[in-house]
Amino acid sequence: MMNQTTNRLILFDDEYFMRIALQEAQKAYEAKEVPVGAVVVSKNRIIAKTHNQVERLKDATAHAEMLALTAAFNHVGGKYLNDCALYVTLEPCLMCANATFWAKLSKLVFATSDPRLGYSRLGCSSVLHPKTKVHAGILELECQNILQLFFAELRE
Repeated sequence: MMNQTTNRLILFDDEYFMRIALQEAQKAYEAKEVPVGAVVVSKNRIIAKTHNQVERLKDATAHAEMLALTAAFNHVGGKYLNDCALYVTLEPCLMCANATFWAKLSKLVFATSDPRLGYSRLGCSSVLHPKTKVHAGILELECQNILQLFFAELRE
């Protein structure tokens, strides 16, 4: 994609897609949900984007990742996302990480780790598919800030 004013190529990189996930997290924040956003990308094209909806749907499994994966399955018309990347603002919990295993997700990108509930607290990555590449720390501070603000307001 070319920017008309500067004639420079705009790259669809991890930061670009994580910014969209962060916009989804902002929607969750505004809805008084834990501010986590998720985006599924296939061939530089967004095929699903959503945010946490646990409170709205009264469903403990309505995490951003689960909703995004379901929307992506519907988009591709199948149960595998082996050419897709999932961008999420917070490290997936064990449930969501294991769902990426079954989806055969090719790439997982998350912004900030979750030492309390993140899948990596188990000390192994066997909950992810062996072919899933993981990138962490993309827009980490921005994503930490919205989470910290949300929980600080919740405690007030």
